[in-house]
Amino acid sequence: MTIEVVARYGHAGTSLARIAEAAGISKAAVLYHFPTKDAVVQAAYASVLESLTEYVGAAVDARSGAAAVDAYVRSLVAYLRDHPAHTRMIVEGLGGATGSADSADQAGRREAVAGLVGAAKAAGEYRADVEPQITAVIINGAVDAIVSESLADPAFDTARAADELVTMLDRALAGK
Repeated sequence: MTIEVVARYGHAGTSLARIAEAAGISKAAVLYHFPTKDAVVQAAYASVLESLTEYVGAAVDARSGAAAVDAYVRSLVAYLRDHPAHTRMIVEGLGGATGSADSADQAGRREAVAGLVGAAKAAGEYRADVEPQITAVIINGAVDAIVSESLADPAFDTARAADELVTMLDRALAGK
């Protein structure tokens, strides 16, 4: 319930009373389990990240090399498209509103993608001069832009945008 409340009202507009009402329990019941609103929101944020990571991880783990990078892009965009409340929760977190996001989250994301790029490079699927860290920043920035556009324009075709990004990456990184 907290995820939906934060998605609807933002962190600033979320209160323990709203969370309790959405869950159909008393505010005291919420406070029994969590000492503050921020603790509830942080737990919800962590739950969203865990769900997202499991989904994307399963898609990526089923592939190797450049196909794993492609799976990362497509599965991340698909998850965020299919879970709009989670997307809003993550956006709140990236803005620091949940008290949960920090540079470690971003560094971990960058390192994970850099590892995928490095593996594709080592497999000979990407050019020898591809720099995994820089490429990871570019990939994550492009995915973030797709998600941002979909938040601004719900009719935006995120699946097609992900396909276009994968095509661009394949051509640029493999020299196709």
